[in-house]
Amino acid sequence: MTRKIAVTGSASGIGRALAVSLRAGGDEVIGVDLKDADVCADLSTPDGRALAVESVLDRADGVLDGVVACAGVSGVTVPTVTVNFFGVTGILEGLRPALARAERPRAAAVASISATQPADPEVIRACLDGDEPRAVALAGEAVERGEGRLLYPSSKTALARWLRARAVSPDWAGCGIPLNAVAPGVVLTPMSAPLFEDETMRKVMDRAVPMPLNGYAEPEVVADALRWLVSPENSHMAGQIVFVDGGAEATLRGPDAY
Repeated sequence: MTRKIAVTGSASGIGRALAVSLRAGGDEVIGVDLKDADVCADLSTPDGRALAVESVLDRADGVLDGVVACAGVSGVTVPTVTVNFFGVTGILEGLRPALARAERPRAAAVASISATQPADPEVIRACLDGDEPRAVALAGEAVERGEGRLLYPSSKTALARWLRARAVSPDWAGCGIPLNAVAPGVVLTPMSAPLFEDETMRKVMDRAVPMPLNGYAEPEVVADALRWLVSPENSHMAGQIVFVDGGAEATLRGPDAY
């Protein structure tokens, strides 16, 4: 049976790989991205998220079998927080009622191995409080004092914590909607390409994200994991962050974290 699945970040990287895979399997994909997508919207703003939700609902006739939030950015700018946290949670919450109308709905997001790295606790708290203006202000302050590098791990840490709390809530698990995430290590995408162009940065990255199993991942590897998370076969996983990272998380945290 053909399913309707919304995928954000569908124009490149992991999102594109997933959209291609789902379509090849017979699913109907509603792609969302800044450009080159079924729905073009800016997920860094509340208005852009509202447009994306409204447009997806219109195309899906109000019912979705799956939602996968892949859209994300990296860098030392404020949109790292507004897209990676508020963009993801806004889409998931906005489309949740459409999922609840489906027979076997599924949802997933893209977290990150960076959640194992140092982060800004105040930015994380503002995100979890749902206070976007404060999160934006704090992110701007972090950039000004030269700590913008903390924003990416902060956004992904906040997302993982939000997801684990919401996944077991009445609105998600209580409505029969499995909500989970993958946490990739280093993936060979346009977003990560600049890191490979600078040998010094590449060495820093390799130390921060050691991947003893098969090294860097192609986007299709992560897409395959996401595809299973939103498949009908996944009936009982809730709030799980699945590390698709070549062993980086186990290396960094060691055997005592499980």
